[in-house]
Amino acid sequence: MTDSLTLDDFAQLRERELTLKFGDEGQSARILEAREVPGGMPGGRTPFSIILRSGSRDRFWPQGIYRLCHPEHGELELFLVPIGPDDEGMRYEISFS
Repeated sequence: MTDSLTLDDFAQLRERELTLKFGDEGQSARILEAREVPGGMPGGRTPFSIILRSGSRDRFWPQGIYRLCHPEHGELELFLVPIGPDDEGMRYEISFS
């Protein structure tokens, strides 16, 4: 399922409220940025990453596989990496190659 996702699947959701599920706990999240990244295989999808914000500045979840509820694609199991807080909460990055 995640192999067919593209940058457009997330860029259109920028600043919309989504849900991240950390085990049984759900938190609201917003996509702050969706951008192409260099690299990729010839003939494959263009690699991209998304940055999102969730929760408080003081609490974060370690890197791992968590579920992001996408309005069109349903619950997606994705590998999130915490990249540090900003003024409003913890930021995470998800990369797609």
